Amino acid sequence: MLVATNPLTGQEMERFPALDKHEMYARIGEAVDAFPAWRDTSYADRAAVLRAIARQLRAEKHEIAELMALEMGKPIKEGVPEVEKAALCAEHYAENAHIYLDSEVLPSDASRSYVCYQPLGTLLGILPWNAPLWLAFRYLAPALMAGNTCVMKHDPHVPQSAQAIANAFIKAGAPDNIMVNLPLETPEVELAIRDPRIAAVSFTGSSGAGKKVAAIAGSEVKPCVLELGGSDPVLVLEDADLAQAADVICLSRIINAGQSCIAAKRVIVAASVYDQFVELVKDRLSRLQLGDPRQSSTDIGPIARADLRQNLHRQVEDTVAAGAKCLLGGYLPDTAGFFYPVTLLTDVTPTMCAFREETFGPIMVLIKADNLDQAMAMANDTEYGLGAGIWTADTALAEQLALQIEAGQVAINGIVKTDPRLPSGGIKGSGYGRELGPHGIREFVNAKQVWIK
Repeated sequence: MLVATNPLTGQEMERFPALDKHEMYARIGEAVDAFPAWRDTSYADRAAVLRAIARQLRAEKHEIAELMALEMGKPIKEGVPEVEKAALCAEHYAENAHIYLDSEVLPSDASRSYVCYQPLGTLLGILPWNAPLWLAFRYLAPALMAGNTCVMKHDPHVPQSAQAIANAFIKAGAPDNIMVNLPLETPEVELAIRDPRIAAVSFTGSSGAGKKVAAIAGSEVKPCVLELGGSDPVLVLEDADLAQAADVICLSRIINAGQSCIAAKRVIVAASVYDQFVELVKDRLSRLQLGDPRQSSTDIGPIARADLRQNLHRQVEDTVAAGAKCLLGGYLPDTAGFFYPVTLLTDVTPTMCAFREETFGPIMVLIKADNLDQAMAMANDTEYGLGAGIWTADTALAEQLALQIEAGQVAINGIVKTDPRLPSGGIKGSGYGRELGPHGIREFVNAKQVWIK
């Protein structure tokens, strides 16, 4: 059974039946059977389907946002824009897939030689709970526009959000089974990956789970895209606009109660402006409102699960015990639900828990850097490599530093975010492959060379 628990109250809401392996194989077969006709559909016809789905998402955005608030605690004022962003992703690929996948003529000893991009077949997407709509469409939109059919195994803690996505396809009049929802318990996922009819796998989630998925997919010689955890560094140099940097970094850190892979997690600040920046951040964080995610006044909702909150508190306690200062928060509330207060840890060093581990919650970690070389060394001193930020008035210097930071994307004087127009992904323990942009849609196609004499 899949159990939906309301993190606001900590109480179980409803149970939903999971598929057994026989039902799972049958559902995968439905997507496989739908592939030939979808593969042969023109880009224009596929685009019409994706646009219809986008319209349906927008028509239900408030209802879907309500489901996310109930199932995983996302504030309504973040949930509605998330549904809008998912719709935008569908529209972006509807508009641009034919350009991204246009055949490329390449010179050779042939009379004519070119590369064309053809769909692989039926894909499996394994998705997390923290952005149920956006992360689903980041997988679905490019894959479908490339001509693949998709099986979606969503996180078992958001079964109603997953079903809402499936329902949107039906209500929009999409061809049957081009996207199949696969409500599974975790032990059945390996069987789905190993199913010979699954051509490739897309996984978003923790680094530990990603390693298991990669090992299974690799043993079956199946392509795989992994978007895993992150402990993103942000450098604040002494000539930065400190007020603006504080605004954006605080926003980055507390979106979705800090439960975001690309959130600003390790903020490395030049020593000369460190104390001033601490006060700016403390002021902003102290004004944020925790509360019922269904209320528009709420800035931060509960942590999604009790075990995640407990691990977060362990990280805070270990870091403080090692010598960091806790200026805000840092305690387990004696209230219902899985709330964790906005927490500000300062004077964190590279040996401490909150520096070494990914903190998945509203925990701001500030680190003092005596010079630029030390700041860069600390930025790259991590097993992760998802995103990074740099704040400085010297954009030429920032571009040089961006090339030295070990990450899949770098934002200069702005927030690290995902955008349908730009590739997103990581290196090192943050995964491999790319989603979004022209690079993302080419992950799950056959780049076929054609040589003509």
